[in-house]
Amino acid sequence: MRVVLQTSFVASRKEPLVEMLNRVHQGFVDAGLDPFIRFNFADGIAVSTSIVDRVVKRHPELARFVTEEAPMPGLPATRRLSNGQMSAGANEAMLYETLQTIAASVPRSFPFPSIALHLYSPEFGELPKMTVLVPMMAGVMITDSWWVNGRNRSLSASTVAEVEPGAKKLPAPTGPIATVMAACGKAKKTIQAPLPENAGPGPVPGVRLPSGMLVPSAKPELVVAVKAIAVKYRDRMPEMVKEAGLAHDLPDTAEMFKLKLAGGVNAGPKKPALETVFEPMGYSVRGGNAGFSLRRRTAANLTLELDLDCGTWSHNLLAMFKVYGLGFKATLALPPTAKAPAGAQYPIGDAAQWQKLVENLGALVAELERTLVPEIEAATGPSPEWYQPETSG
Repeated sequence: MRVVLQTSFVASRKEPLVEMLNRVHQGFVDAGLDPFIRFNFADGIAVSTSIVDRVVKRHPELARFVTEEAPMPGLPATRRLSNGQMSAGANEAMLYETLQTIAASVPRSFPFPSIALHLYSPEFGELPKMTVLVPMMAGVMITDSWWVNGRNRSLSASTVAEVEPGAKKLPAPTGPIATVMAACGKAKKTIQAPLPENAGPGPVPGVRLPSGMLVPSAKPELVVAVKAIAVKYRDRMPEMVKEAGLAHDLPDTAEMFKLKLAGGVNAGPKKPALETVFEPMGYSVRGGNAGFSLRRRTAANLTLELDLDCGTWSHNLLAMFKVYGLGFKATLALPPTAKAPAGAQYPIGDAAQWQKLVENLGALVAELERTLVPEIEAATGPSPEWYQPETSG
């Protein structure tokens, strides 16, 4: 079976873009590889001053790379420098020295709102063309863009690995790929995306990875079966809440919003309550950007995840329970109280209120482990021992 492994690396925006580019490029050189570099330097939407035009004024030879075509259907057209398929310079290389000069001028002289640099050589493998969008590209990807908190930077590498039937572990990168990966720096996480062995001409059902990417299912027949089970449990969620026997009868959402606005309270540190309730249930607790991811594996090698958004933009809770297996994923929105609808934000309140919310979620997750999870395992069978949707480091 072929598996796409997408590894994200630590990417500090304190490191100038050109230094990161040079570091990764040197990794290819040290590995004896000559990478082809795809590039995309994009203006913002409806801008009054074009950064693209500013670059072309200094480097007239780059005019053939200017395009305003939408990069793909459904996306807005933007003026950009690109050697992608929509450009007159499609699949042509830019001199590396020129690419260095442009990257060294970001963001002071060339404050592009969006930049993508993709370094590729055949050793990374090739992704098949599928009817389901695979927003991964084999090779190394560097992105740099504006966001509300300044410039964001990301660095990732995607490889295609062959996994033998019955293998317990995925093969580790070796040879030139290992050299390039080492040049990328410290790995943060790796996402696995198993690919279907035989993709026919028709649509292939998709599965969303922990990153939100949509990939073709490696087991399309299981997608249908698991979806039917998930829909059944979504429809009977009010009944599930009663059967779970939640410990706390909390106010409805409207009442909680009134209390929140009147009191202006904050729950403080949230991880201790999660660890107290969920670690005895076998879950690891990992904090992220304004939220937490709680995970454990079952004896059938399925991954259970409780994803908690604790206020990306506000002090509210949104809880999602997910079951991952090879080729499928089930997702259920969880209400933290019987009086709140599933899939809606619920005000967190103070520390005592947060403790009650966590205890209610613990009871509901335990009920889903008793009912939903065994039903999915019976329909799908076990997943391979090597399969994990996401691993750290």
